[in-house]
Amino acid sequence: MIKNKFDIIVIGGGLVGLSTAYKIQKKLPNKNILLIEKEDDIATHQSGRNSGVIHSGLYYKEGSLKAKNCVSGRHELVKFAKQHNIQHDICGKLVVATNQNELLALPNLQKRGHKNGLKNIEQLSPQQIQDIEPYVSGLGALFIPETGIINYIQLAKKIANLIIEINSDSKILTSTLVRDIKQKNGKSLIITNTINFECDHLIACAGLFSDSLAKLDGAKFDLKIVGFRGDYYTLTDSASHKVNNLIYPVPNPEFPFLGVHFTRMTNGEIECGPNAVFTFKREGYRKTDFNFKDTIDALSYCGTWKLFKNHWKFGLNEMIKASSKTIFLRHLQKLIPSLKLKDIRQGRSGVRAMALGSDGEVIDDFKIIIHKRNIHVLNAPSPAATACLSIGETISEKLLKIL
Repeated sequence: MIKNKFDIIVIGGGLVGLSTAYKIQKKLPNKNILLIEKEDDIATHQSGRNSGVIHSGLYYKEGSLKAKNCVSGRHELVKFAKQHNIQHDICGKLVVATNQNELLALPNLQKRGHKNGLKNIEQLSPQQIQDIEPYVSGLGALFIPETGIINYIQLAKKIANLIIEINSDSKILTSTLVRDIKQKNGKSLIITNTINFECDHLIACAGLFSDSLAKLDGAKFDLKIVGFRGDYYTLTDSASHKVNNLIYPVPNPEFPFLGVHFTRMTNGEIECGPNAVFTFKREGYRKTDFNFKDTIDALSYCGTWKLFKNHWKFGLNEMIKASSKTIFLRHLQKLIPSLKLKDIRQGRSGVRAMALGSDGEVIDDFKIIIHKRNIHVLNAPSPAATACLSIGETISEKLLKIL
């Protein structure tokens, strides 16, 4: 039988929620922690549907929470993976310039990487590119040796097990949906679809529903979470030899998306993608998914329309790319010209939680707020999976200050 009173409740069974509970449990082994997840299993959304990449910290603004947590988190993640036999490989990646403007951007990208603490970044000639990835065509590239791949679902399950190993009175409950949050006698009352729980401190790491839970708790903030679906293709067995490891384009500095890229997964498959298309359901993984409440919530927010107005060309291009396998292929052919339609098949999809300000600007850094005795992770976009242990450490330190 599950008791209903806990010292700390963490909402969200993704990597950030799990890592947060784990870091708190390590620091406070006698505290009873309940982790609540609405799905039947942990890591079923952004944590289990991302590209499986261990990001290096190349792209992020120097001094940002993303840059700091990605680099420190990567080191800790790799150490953790080695210690607990999590499938991973630090294979390195190429960031390839396919036109003159992208080529001119490489030195600044390299400089940013060095400022963020990356080592041994190499700028490559076209011939050196093909020495690493023989089927790739580019005017130049950066080779980032500290990037890798990992099985994030395996990681999530290991972290969950470790929480219970530290304190057997702590619990992880799946299939438990939070319906409301109320305050009662200096404690938080968590109302779910099963039973109600009481805690001294609540930490919400709810990804696509982070703003909804913060609102239930009475927190004040100026952003809205809007979902963007990303579709992947997979290379067929006959074409998978054309990619050895990770191949990325030079990113567009105006957007947080990295563009369609090639990723070798830990199971050996090669994924290509994703695109980025507004979705009419927060967890809408299929092109036809629709939820009236989610749609009204997103489209009644002024920031959504300002985003559409400011970047309608980008949005239109992404919609066209999503609607046509042939057009998607053309984007892939910028990096690997020899790819044919028969070489790619429809793969999985994911939904990215994008935080928008009321001015329509994307809030691209991590955002964690304290509301009374509680903590809300309002925004944890990529590289949150790579940085999960570091983010968990940051949140655990915030909780200790509250205590």
